[in-house]
Amino acid sequence: MTLVLKLVLAPLLVVGSSLAGRRWGPGLTGLLVAMPVVAGPILLITYLEHGPAFVARAASASLLGLVSLAAFAVVFARVSRTRGWGGTLVLGWLVCLSLDLALSFAPVPVWVALGLAWAAAWTGTRLLPVLEEARPVTLPWWDLPARAVATAGLVLVLTAAAGWLGPDLTGVLAPFPTGTSVVVVFALVQGGSSAAAATARGVLRGLGGFSAFCLLVAVLAEPIGGWAFAVAVLGTGVWQFADSCRSFGK
Repeated sequence: MTLVLKLVLAPLLVVGSSLAGRRWGPGLTGLLVAMPVVAGPILLITYLEHGPAFVARAASASLLGLVSLAAFAVVFARVSRTRGWGGTLVLGWLVCLSLDLALSFAPVPVWVALGLAWAAAWTGTRLLPVLEEARPVTLPWWDLPARAVATAGLVLVLTAAAGWLGPDLTGVLAPFPTGTSVVVVFALVQGGSSAAAATARGVLRGLGGFSAFCLLVAVLAEPIGGWAFAVAVLGTGVWQFADSCRSFGK
């Protein structure tokens, strides 16, 4: 079941988010892919293997990982204007991993971590470049399968490396930009830097729902056990649906 989650759940979200982006624009793709579809299974597996106290600490640390995810989105959007996708992605990952490592050694109370995540998302949206009109593109037949395969590969690598790192580093690394990396790279290659920036802006908007998931797991894991994940999924869905309607349903 764990392997199925890794190979199916995240790729399906990326494909679904990509299809929504074709209809309503890359900003919605970014918002939808900023769901905890990678971090959620990692935290759930952590709960099953190590118990509620461990996962509560890891989920709190995941809020700090959202600071790194916000930094990745900003770096990718800005650097993509002058570099190709490979160099831009590597630089974004280096910045993200550096922040993850630094933050893993500075655990803070969950409410402070939540405030830092919200502040990072708010600041990130103001550091993004001004959007220009994205160029029209004709997508090849292999576009969606390639996105699914790339996402599954990143999820497998991350989950294989995360289990032995302890709660703080595991939690901080859980929001690592796996699906985000896939959609922003494809946006850059196919639509140019403006499409990549629009996708990154959607990711930053989606961090509100992501932070709700991490907060609810961190606060509820010990009192109610595995039911915390059901509550967290519901809370994230309500947040993202409301934000999607407000942003794209006008």
